[in-house]
Amino acid sequence: MTILIVEDDADIGSVLRRGFSAEDYEVELVGDGEQALAAATGKPLCAIILDVMLPGRSGIEVCKALRAAGQTAPIIMLSAKSSVSERTEGLMAGADDYLVKPFDFEELLARVRVQELKRENSGEDQRHLVVPPLDLDLETRIVTTEAGSTRLTEREVDLLALLMRHAGEPLSRPDIFAALWAGHGGASLNVVDVYIGYLRHKLGEATPDGARLIVTVRGRGFMYQSA
Repeated sequence: MTILIVEDDADIGSVLRRGFSAEDYEVELVGDGEQALAAATGKPLCAIILDVMLPGRSGIEVCKALRAAGQTAPIIMLSAKSSVSERTEGLMAGADDYLVKPFDFEELLARVRVQELKRENSGEDQRHLVVPPLDLDLETRIVTTEAGSTRLTEREVDLLALLMRHAGEPLSRPDIFAALWAGHGGASLNVVDVYIGYLRHKLGEATPDGARLIVTVRGRGFMYQSA
């Protein structure tokens, strides 16, 4: 599994990349909030190491956006700020842990492993997202029903995962766009409708009523309607 490191300090980022790589983790390193959202949305990750002080969007904003987009990986925040109020703000934004700089890499590694053990003990499946009648494999990009299956593109998986994680809750076009296309220059709001159309077509191939699983809620947006 992959660890995403969001750190704008090149020296710290390099140290963390080397450290986690030496522990046999796959590592992706980005330097700002927009890159973090693009790298993390809809993808299975074993952990996200997120600096609070980032250019553009702060780590707090990024954390909130990731949780709103359905990203469930453990988030460990890094910050030079150590007050109780600042640590509380990070945890309330959706972080699982908060580590004050400077720190030893061994302590950060231990905290990542603690979060992994918590997930293993909870029985949470990071690979499959199941909301009847769909079973979405986030790694192979195959969505399965009792009637059949179909393979999705990476962006289609991101969109379907977002809708499934908010099943029964209408999501507006701007919210979907912000969650999935943030930082992608040239994209317009219309891209949401285009990919909704792609998804409905693909789901219709997997099961006779597949296209009806994603409904348009007038004036509010789109919603995954669980069977």
